Amino acid sequence: MSEVNGLDSVLNHGDEAKRIVKPKDAATNVDSSESLSTSMKKKKKSKDVHEEEKDALNVKAVQSALAVLEQESIAKEQIKQWKFWDTQPVPKLNEDVKDIGAIEPDKVHVREEPYSLPVEFEWDTVDLGNPNQLEEVYKLLNENYVEDDDNMFRFDYSAGFLQWSLRPPGWIQDWHCGVRVKKSKKLVGFISAIPALIKVYDRHQRMVEINFLCVHKKLRTKRVAPVLIREITRRVNRRGIFQAVYTAGVVLPKPVAKCRYYHRSLNPRKLVEVKFSHLGRNQTMQRLVKLMRLPEEPQIRGIRPLKPCDIPQCHKLMANYLAKFNLSPVFTEEEFSHFFLPRKDIVESYVVTNQQGEVTDMASFFILSSSIMHHPDHQMLYAAYSFYNVAVAHTQKELMKDMLIFAKKLGFDVFNALDLMDNHSFLKDLKFGMGDGNLHYYLYNYKCPDIPENNVGLVLQ
Repeated sequence: MSEVNGLDSVLNHGDEAKRIVKPKDAATNVDSSESLSTSMKKKKKSKDVHEEEKDALNVKAVQSALAVLEQESIAKEQIKQWKFWDTQPVPKLNEDVKDIGAIEPDKVHVREEPYSLPVEFEWDTVDLGNPNQLEEVYKLLNENYVEDDDNMFRFDYSAGFLQWSLRPPGWIQDWHCGVRVKKSKKLVGFISAIPALIKVYDRHQRMVEINFLCVHKKLRTKRVAPVLIREITRRVNRRGIFQAVYTAGVVLPKPVAKCRYYHRSLNPRKLVEVKFSHLGRNQTMQRLVKLMRLPEEPQIRGIRPLKPCDIPQCHKLMANYLAKFNLSPVFTEEEFSHFFLPRKDIVESYVVTNQQGEVTDMASFFILSSSIMHHPDHQMLYAAYSFYNVAVAHTQKELMKDMLIFAKKLGFDVFNALDLMDNHSFLKDLKFGMGDGNLHYYLYNYKCPDIPENNVGLVLQ
């Protein structure tokens, strides 16, 4: 990463880097053209009717004009943002990138002192090993982090999940960067980075994964987020790392890949009740429940949770699999153990072995639920996210079907998966529905040709 702010426009408000996406609305109204046609047949052909039609056309013309103005306003705002990105080591949005490698050379001299905050705030390095400070980060994220576009759901990162995600092998304490109010010491801002070795096409590059940028809602006019990003960039640069990978729901210069979320209902009744999904035309709840029903027990003989003794075999299996993708992590055995050994309410991993006791297949999912806002009966949406899966003796479809069964048995409401790696092989057959938004992958101070979604092998929590 560059010493200057490389992610400013990704998250002006701290909640756009990720998105809670919902299935596209399956419940459609009667076709509007059909309704218009029916109503027109009931009208008499008179002067009055023609005047009404003119009025309707005038209204439509005004609405169309307003829509055009709105799009022009959005386009102007994007141009304003992209002027900033023109100063950063990222490719232009319309640039046809052919080369692979760093855009700017590593810096010899990196700023020593922290960036200046507004006078009423101060920097803090958050100690996630301290239960009180961990609780502060949890509360900040829970109350101010990612919401869906309709403000109905908000990610609920548990304290255990945060420790798992932010303290992998090699983690650096001052990469857990916080902002506090000077007088009250209240935590009002946070951003994190973790070390990672990332394979980009045929090259390995030491980077950081940037995550959890969050600013208290009441302070978003204070421009705290840009300074947070500058500061985490400076701290990472001080450790000799100048590249980063991150994801965002918005389009910025320049995505290296674009993926889409798909959702598989495990508790269809609840998902409809909380408006996460909807009944389709001519569909009843009874039919939907029957359609989404799964077997009571896993179908692959002998599939079981991952154990510590499986780690060497599974690490090698995963490394061989991920090597075929153009954007993927390169895990050490220690990192693999950290991220994949089962942890209650955080991550689940399963393996299949042959008669010789050799691991032939592996599948995993992590747990990230969401708070349900403004609902009288339901407070939490329990969600599992497909993590990394390797199918050798069995198919991806067979493995994922058992993951759905395990997730259902554990009480989850929905199972989510991106259309990356080989996931496309099971999405349709296992009744996953397409989500309503894209997830874009970005590299900072690094460029490469565009990567299709089925060549992406990287999942960020």
